Amino acid sequence: MANPEHLAKLKEGVAAWNAWRKKQPKVTPDLTRAELAGRNLSGADFSWARLHDANLSRANLERASFWGTYLNRAILRQANFKQASLDGAQLVQADLTRATLDQTYSFKADFSLATLKHASLIEGDFRQANFMFADLTRARLLRANMKWADFTSAKLPGAKLSDAILEKALLVDTNLRRTTLTACHVYGISAWGVHLEGAVQSNLIITPEDQPTIQVDNLEVAQFIYLLLNNQKIRNVIDTITSKVVLILGRFTPERKIVLEAIRDKLRKADRLPVLFDFETPASQTKDETISTLAHMSRFVIADLTDAKSILQELRSIVPNSPSVVVQPLLLASQEEPGMWDFFQKFPWVLDPVQYKNPRALIARLNAKVIAPAEAKARALQPDSRCDLARRKRSKNMKNA
Repeated sequence: MANPEHLAKLKEGVAAWNAWRKKQPKVTPDLTRAELAGRNLSGADFSWARLHDANLSRANLERASFWGTYLNRAILRQANFKQASLDGAQLVQADLTRATLDQTYSFKADFSLATLKHASLIEGDFRQANFMFADLTRARLLRANMKWADFTSAKLPGAKLSDAILEKALLVDTNLRRTTLTACHVYGISAWGVHLEGAVQSNLIITPEDQPTIQVDNLEVAQFIYLLLNNQKIRNVIDTITSKVVLILGRFTPERKIVLEAIRDKLRKADRLPVLFDFETPASQTKDETISTLAHMSRFVIADLTDAKSILQELRSIVPNSPSVVVQPLLLASQEEPGMWDFFQKFPWVLDPVQYKNPRALIARLNAKVIAPAEAKARALQPDSRCDLARRKRSKNMKNA
């Protein structure tokens, strides 16, 4: 419970309270569970005070000082904190529903597990504030400074963050559904597992203030775009992936593992980066998506049709809608082409199966019969190559005319 003497002094008025605080700087006011609902406490000095579980709903706390104040589990519904100082304040599990925190100074304040539904935090300074697991549903954070703030697992559905500063903020598993994110500064942001269904994203600024402005319209790709622009190593990785990765598809039984190992080793020696997708069970929808993603990252695909009864299902997730992905099938000579293979043969980016008598014979001809034809087809399918071919055809036709 609150210290009766401290509570009585506060009820004398803000002027008397502040004067007492100056005379007694070493006293830590204890207002635990104090009933202060609806009171006018504008400009009051509550620095380092204990207001655990206190009821300050609808109180006027404008320009009050809460530096280092303990407000854990306090009831602050509809309270007015406009221009107040909350530097280092503890508001863990506090209820700030519909509270006004406009232009507050809340550096390193702890709002973890707090409820800030429909709260107004316009132009507030919340640098390094902790909003972990906080509920900011439909909160208004327009032009708020939340640099280095932690929003891990926070809820912000329907919140307004237009023109907010989110530089180097941490958003992990953050709920941003239907949130408005327009003209926000997101340089250095860390966004992982964010939920952005229905969110309004536009003009997100990915560059720091001292650099020319670059804007994107997607929070999840903002950090990636910046890395591409400013990190040569990242660009080299992307170039390596698109020029050297070879996806190997097939079901390799124990007795045929030698084929898999031999193909991988040969590709490595040819300066390629083999990626194996060995199916032990039929591909599910999730696996189909993974296959498609890996295929689009690859220079070409090697698909072993031998003893792979459902390999066609995997190829269906790649071939029909991926004209830039070359597929080079392999087939043991003693086996026939799988049923419905004619469906795939009509696609120009699917090469004829390379038949082989045994693994040794396949490896001996891998460069000439598999890698080289796939590379040639991949080059031919590149936009520049197709344009060059078209120009040569037009030039030839003009000469013939």
